[in-house]
Amino acid sequence: MKVLIVGGVAGGATLAARLRRLDENVEIVLFEKGEYVSYANCGLPYYIGGVITDREDLFLHTVESLSTRFRLDIRDMAEVISIDSQNKTVKVHDLKNGKDYIEKYDKLVLSTGADPIRPSLPGIENEGIFTLRNVTDTDKIKSYISDNTPKKAVIIGGGFIGLEMADNLNHAGIETTIIEKTMQVMAPLDYSMASIIHNYLRNLEINLTFGAGVSAFERNGNSIKVILENKEKIDTDMVVLSIGVSPDNKLAKGCGLKIGETGGIHVDEYMQTSDKDIYALGDSVEVFNPVIEKYSLIALAGPANKQARIVADNIVYGNKNKYIGTIGTSIAKIGNLTVAATGASSKLLDKEKIQHITSYTHGSSHASYYPGAHQLSIKINFAPDTGKLLGVQIIGYDGVDKRIDLFSQVIKKNGTIYELQEIEHGYAPPYSSAKDPVNIAGFVAENMLTGKVKAIYWNEIENLDKNNSFLIDTRTVGEFNRGHIGGAVNISLDTIRGKFNEIPKDKKIIIYCAVGLRGYIAARILMQNGYEDVYNLSGGYETYRYAIG
Repeated sequence: MKVLIVGGVAGGATLAARLRRLDENVEIVLFEKGEYVSYANCGLPYYIGGVITDREDLFLHTVESLSTRFRLDIRDMAEVISIDSQNKTVKVHDLKNGKDYIEKYDKLVLSTGADPIRPSLPGIENEGIFTLRNVTDTDKIKSYISDNTPKKAVIIGGGFIGLEMADNLNHAGIETTIIEKTMQVMAPLDYSMASIIHNYLRNLEINLTFGAGVSAFERNGNSIKVILENKEKIDTDMVVLSIGVSPDNKLAKGCGLKIGETGGIHVDEYMQTSDKDIYALGDSVEVFNPVIEKYSLIALAGPANKQARIVADNIVYGNKNKYIGTIGTSIAKIGNLTVAATGASSKLLDKEKIQHITSYTHGSSHASYYPGAHQLSIKINFAPDTGKLLGVQIIGYDGVDKRIDLFSQVIKKNGTIYELQEIEHGYAPPYSSAKDPVNIAGFVAENMLTGKVKAIYWNEIENLDKNNSFLIDTRTVGEFNRGHIGGAVNISLDTIRGKFNEIPKDKKIIIYCAVGLRGYIAARILMQNGYEDVYNLSGGYETYRYAIG
């Protein structure tokens, strides 16, 4: 059997190695249109910023090492330009000698990845304007910085790669501005969580410009003028486009394979395309998202590697292994801050008309009495009837990674908030608390579902009817004086039982504290003493101040 693989890196290279491990006799040919077949794509921003100092550390395998170890026919600088699915051949353009040739296959795998979006804007071809997708892009940016010593940089787009790039340029001493057409960075997050990142970026002295896209670029000597849709102009020395990526589906379209509504190549549960002899994987395909029960584009290295193993198994043994889908578990480091998400955000659930309840909690990365504990801000979304966990977002400085992994496994298994309460974790003061933040998120959600407390959210406070509501800050006088919600009355938790005469029973009572715990206790006290319309501010003043800041 002869298998042709189009594209290397995470998907194609993993597939080739797995195929060889399964079958020593299969003929494997891998085509890579670039020079590099196996490298750490996600490490590129860190090399540009100088965190990774040795360029060679980016390479997992060379063409020679991968070919030798796995007895592969790897053809770098070879671009597959068309597929003849009737005759089961591909046409290849050899970029080294400029010649075309035909190669036959029994099975074909498309691992063509995704292309960075580069809109047709005036001046976009000027020197000093880059995309970042591969090693060649990285070398161009690194050389430009070395040769021109830029003082300022503009990042177009505030996604994961854009923020990592901004952080690394800032780390390299370059004044950096992020331009984002929407009103927040990191689209997979909800605004309330993204606002924590906004505050952190500003503390790093990274400039943020929201609400206007770019309309043009103008080169002026050694500098570039970035012109926004609102006519604002920003002077810079270099630009990195991080607007997003689109699946590379040109070959699939050209041979008549089914393309999904998302623009990705459509595959079934076996990663097989509409042609039984052609499989596809990685960033070029649309994958089933079990949370919203629709196909999505989720360009992540982890899913691509898993898909590659499944495709290899199905080629060798027949279609037996299924890919159950991707829930988009992702994580990023920005300075010392870690941001992670899994499942569906509130805005995605709203878009899909999926009912859900939200809860905010703020816990500690480990026992607060042990030195070095940091706050973990957690938002969870869950179904109002069953408590099924639908999505989680976490921001913090330590312990974010292990918590998002726990949450993601509950979502993958169609688990509920009740299972969060039962998660058993390794506990010692340097690593966690006896009640881990994951457990606490489950406890708080269960209190909401069972009616022990009613929640109100940060974006509802401004629209309160002041004549029919009473806002209580249950923190200490010192906390209250350092900042509070306008119109709030300060009645600390420990004095609230003696202040019933100051709290009206004929109004809607809204209670808040720093993160929600004292507010919950106060709400329970009032609810058991004749107060019927009582609400606790989810996430407390901590969530509120970031979101409105």
